[in-house]
Amino acid sequence: MISLFDDMSQVTEAEVQRMLPLVDASRREEALRYKHLFGQFACLKSWLMLKELLAPLGITNLAFSYNEHGKPFLTYSPEVYFNLSHCKNGIAVVVDFSPVGIDIESFRKDNLALVRKTMNPAEADWIRASSDPVETFTQFWTKKEAVVKLRGTGITDDLHHVLDGNGYRMETYIVRAKRYAWSVAYSK
Repeated sequence: MISLFDDMSQVTEAEVQRMLPLVDASRREEALRYKHLFGQFACLKSWLMLKELLAPLGITNLAFSYNEHGKPFLTYSPEVYFNLSHCKNGIAVVVDFSPVGIDIESFRKDNLALVRKTMNPAEADWIRASSDPVETFTQFWTKKEAVVKLRGTGITDDLHHVLDGNGYRMETYIVRAKRYAWSVAYSK
């Protein structure tokens, strides 16, 4: 189950204030630690989106534990997996019964140094040959990020080879009108 939010006109102080009482004290504290309004909004909104996805499964206790790399999991429902992501153009949340990862990224200016640092030669060639290198880079980046988030390792993996025979089912979506892409990686 996936929930996607991209109506960024709702990122207002009034909306943050409206959401604060809808979350538990620890999430309120976490949200208010962000200095910028978007961080507060994304923290609260992603939590509420997660709660909404878990409710039909009968999961209302959102107590978390963390793996050795800091990836959260549901303490009392470890058989249900989730992942969250946000960027300036959207928020994405996924819930599944197998390990899952999701990433959403805004299109950013082309950065050749980042391409060299994160892409293998075939991916870099594909990006360079693309009619829209920024969009193509973002697609690859969200796929890689979704896989490392599924694994729960974060960006400690060698990003050059994350997608090489990874054995995961991938879905990638481009939202050109709003200038972002998102990918989800599912365990096979």
